[in-house]
Amino acid sequence: MKTLTLFKRIGLLLLLLFPLFSQSQPPRAPFVISPKVNPDKTVTFSYLAPNAKMVLLGGSQFGQTDVPMTKDAEGVWSVTVGPIKPDIYPYSFKVDGITVMDPANVAFFPNERFKASLVEIPSDAPAVYALKNVPHGSITYEYYPSVEGSTGTVVIYTPAGYTKETAKKYPVYYLISGTTDTEETFWKVGKVNLMLDNMIAAGTTKPMIVVMPYGNPLAKIAEQTGKDKPADVMSRDGEDALRRMKLFETDLVAQVIPYIEKNYRTINNRDNRAIGGFSRGGGQTLRTAFNNVDKFAYVCSYASYIAPAEMDKNFTSITANPIKTNKDFKLLWSGIGRDDFLYKGTVEFEDYLKTKKVNFKSYVTDGGHTWMNVKKYLNETLPVLFK
Repeated sequence: MKTLTLFKRIGLLLLLLFPLFSQSQPPRAPFVISPKVNPDKTVTFSYLAPNAKMVLLGGSQFGQTDVPMTKDAEGVWSVTVGPIKPDIYPYSFKVDGITVMDPANVAFFPNERFKASLVEIPSDAPAVYALKNVPHGSITYEYYPSVEGSTGTVVIYTPAGYTKETAKKYPVYYLISGTTDTEETFWKVGKVNLMLDNMIAAGTTKPMIVVMPYGNPLAKIAEQTGKDKPADVMSRDGEDALRRMKLFETDLVAQVIPYIEKNYRTINNRDNRAIGGFSRGGGQTLRTAFNNVDKFAYVCSYASYIAPAEMDKNFTSITANPIKTNKDFKLLWSGIGRDDFLYKGTVEFEDYLKTKKVNFKSYVTDGGHTWMNVKKYLNETLPVLFK
């Protein structure tokens, strides 16, 4: 009886205090939906910052470098831009001069230096990278023993059916992201997994494994030994850049490839290995392939090059016997955008290959040094690998 009375007293006390608890809760902030893609392909971006003095939509892909946003009575800043050409675009907000991602958006651009969110403007007909009702492959994250005793990270795409057809082996495409990008960028931004799902289902591309390594092993070594992350290189073909590229090459050839071939069902010969990359990853691709002709038969350079002077110094084995080189490489592919800041160097590299009678496939498109163009490069190269 005493116990029941005690419970009643506690219950009464809680009922009396409940209004006080309710009043002490902070007011709920406005619910922000951002980005909102409108039917006319305009996009509304919103950001909650009631105390900010100025908020800008960062990036130049929407018509100007920084687009002013307007604050409403609840402290939500908004702007509508477009219509925008269908594609996937990075964006950010500048809040009183500080660049931030969109907290209302779960899609983000993986990168070491800058942090951006992603917005997809769908096309009327599904894009080659759209999520379609086809069999889907898998994305796996792996750790492997890397250079100098460090632990490396790699993202791996395996095609639909990989886990069921346990006797089947596959060719492998080693795909390397650009400067400051991560091992996630080719699938989170480049959508290589969805592109392959769609192409394999359509029968236009051979089923393959895609291995996406982290392109900056020096940063992993620094992180795991308590050192500061190394600064960005000052020159793309300077001594420091070449030293870092050599470290990556060593990691890929001596660590990544053996790990993949031990743990995945791969066809382990050069005719079933391809290597490709964007920007810095393209430079790593070319140097690794030219130094390891016995490892790769397919080479795809996305917005990158090697200067003729470096070719004459380090890669005479490629140019001295063009008949052998043309036989060795089933595909040597070079893609660039006309507005890319690496356009001039890429054209000089291609002209150099022409004078040396080294065969290559050239692809020139509009646009600049962007992941919008990378998807175009993938669309051109994935169907011709391992054919």
